[in-house]
Amino acid sequence: MNLYTLAILASALSFIVYGWLSLSTSSMQEEFKRFGLEELRTFTGIVQLLGGIGLLVGLKLPFALRISSAGIALLMVAGLSVRFRVGDSWILCLPAFAFLLLNAYILIRSWN
Repeated sequence: MNLYTLAILASALSFIVYGWLSLSTSSMQEEFKRFGLEELRTFTGIVQLLGGIGLLVGLKLPFALRISSAGIALLMVAGLSVRFRVGDSWILCLPAFAFLLLNAYILIRSWN
């Protein structure tokens, strides 16, 4: 398995887990309240799940990979902006930044 495939699998599995947690845990409910975005929690969880599944589908269908990695990268830009708005430390922003870079890498590499 090469680094590119590993990156896709890591991001896909992470977003499937994050999506599930967003939809099902009280700690994520509290986090979205802290962000002032409780009405977007279900939508965000669904987008995370679909993005993760789309990355897995993208292992066979490049178009799905491009759409999913671009969508997740945009979601991470939004996540970073929310974290900056609420005054989170750079340590708390690091996962969103790392997933932004990872999905940007996947997107760029998917065109080669």
